[in-house]
Amino acid sequence: MDEFSLVARNTVEVITEEELRLLLESPRRRVYAGYEPSGEIHLGHLVTVQKLLDMQQAGFEVTLLLADLHAFLNRKGTLEEVAELAEYNRRCFEALGLHDVHYALGSDLQLRAEYELMVLRLSQQITLNRAARSMDEVGRQMENPTVSQMIYPIMQMVDIAMLGVDAAVGGIDQRKIHMLAREYLPSIGYPAPLCVHTPILLGLDGEKMSSSKGNYISIADGAETILKKMERAFCPPATQGNPVLQMMQYHVFPRFAEVVIRRPKKYGGDRMFGSYAELEVAYAEGRLHPQDLKKACACYLAEMLAEVRDRMGR
Repeated sequence: MDEFSLVARNTVEVITEEELRLLLESPRRRVYAGYEPSGEIHLGHLVTVQKLLDMQQAGFEVTLLLADLHAFLNRKGTLEEVAELAEYNRRCFEALGLHDVHYALGSDLQLRAEYELMVLRLSQQITLNRAARSMDEVGRQMENPTVSQMIYPIMQMVDIAMLGVDAAVGGIDQRKIHMLAREYLPSIGYPAPLCVHTPILLGLDGEKMSSSKGNYISIADGAETILKKMERAFCPPATQGNPVLQMMQYHVFPRFAEVVIRRPKKYGGDRMFGSYAELEVAYAEGRLHPQDLKKACACYLAEMLAEVRDRMGR
């Protein structure tokens, strides 16, 4: 797969594709993604992790920002709680394959005088309305936002500038913040970043993935737990809005060259697929039973996550 296709695959959008083609001609390309430290790293996080791995393979230098101050501003815990989670999350990301990348702790970067001055300069230009709207998809309790949550998107813009990266990766929920960065960073002497946006996957029940609902698979889940969760997963005949197919597309196929669906001979025997597109067509045509698909997905996820837990020493 060529470098452009590797970066662009499994994305919602690349802003802009022309900028990506130009950047791929550069001998040095740098990309970052930021993560608020959280208790559990789950398959929702793995979409952007996989995209960082794709971009690393395409020749990008990768920076991963453990955004402890962002988590604090977004009401995710005390500074002490967030700091402890940041180190744990770093180990998780390394186990998921993000080696030879630069890990940056937000508070090491964001408490510098130069950084704070840039935040203040941008705060003069961005209205409260724009800042609030940019947080619609990522903020907690945005029906009654705090001043801290208005600072959050401006800090994320300054992260891009201070880290010296050419591109930012995030879920599509980050789009409004990234568009602010593209619009306003040139006003303080920094280029507009290339933005790569990945989809927000559904939870196992077909609804929005949520820690409060527990409708996700954690990297800490063992094979038995994964199988039980997958047995209960929503898996309609349709290909749209199907969380099991999403897991196959965004988690399994990027890490396995071939996927085998194990079935008894009386039900057609085993089926091998070399791409997600082949599997989706077979499922759409009714040539794969949802239960067989769920079992296969559970097996591949269990294999993938077993390697992660081994690397973490569990």
